[in-house]
Amino acid sequence: MAHSVLGLLGLALTTAALVVFGLRVLPAPRARSLATPHPRRVLAIGAHPDDLELACGGTLAKLSDSGHEVHALVLSHGERGGEGTARPREARTGGVLLGLTSVQVHDFPDTRLADDPVGLVQAIEAMIRRVNPDIVLTHSGHDQHQDHLAVHEATLRAARQSTSILCYESPSATTDFRPSVFVDIDEYVEVKVAAVAAHRDQGRKPYMTPERVRGIATFRGSQAKVGSAEGYEPVRSWAAPWGSCEARRPRHRGRRPRRPQPGCPAGRPRIPGGVR
Repeated sequence: MAHSVLGLLGLALTTAALVVFGLRVLPAPRARSLATPHPRRVLAIGAHPDDLELACGGTLAKLSDSGHEVHALVLSHGERGGEGTARPREARTGGVLLGLTSVQVHDFPDTRLADDPVGLVQAIEAMIRRVNPDIVLTHSGHDQHQDHLAVHEATLRAARQSTSILCYESPSATTDFRPSVFVDIDEYVEVKVAAVAAHRDQGRKPYMTPERVRGIATFRGSQAKVGSAEGYEPVRSWAAPWGSCEARRPRHRGRRPRRPQPGCPAGRPRIPGGVR
């Protein structure tokens, strides 16, 4: 019987709200050998270097440590908002801290991604063909940044055959962003902070500070009834079974979700050093 892709993220959905429970993960050096026996593929798509770290860095690190294959696609060098040669390098550094399988950076013109909608769709389609993701993460349609909106629309077209698409929260999200999917990142907040800090070129921007990153995670955590969380708007959220660490749907509203089944990996996540 097929289960919701939310199980991959350690979630259980009720008719009223999303009940969260997190995967317990091993430290990075041992995660891939002892984690989920049924690893899946995840593709995260962002308009600029730093978008993914800010929006879903905790989720990506958690999935990676749980043994899933996590790929990133960044569609511009971000040259209008910073140093165009440094920012792609920083995106790859952030990917290393998050444990990503691959980071691909394109050079569509920063702030003008909407000028080439066909090219965006083709680039995303090519990555989807290469990765064949089980779940796609991308920008929300409730966002003030024109590049974010262009990537959101291009992803929906390119991933039209994908069974699972979740839209994440950027610093430029509008008040209409209303997540109903939450991932518990309580053990991954400092990993996320470290990955954001890798983008030194953007370090002076107010939304890049550790305090802001932790604050948003705490706010979304309060909505999800956990310590810290990242929120998503689902476009589609169904896929095949995810293995023994899957979180199941409660049988009726208000019932506590099942704990991870015996045999699921346990341990402390990695916390990269050098956080400013």
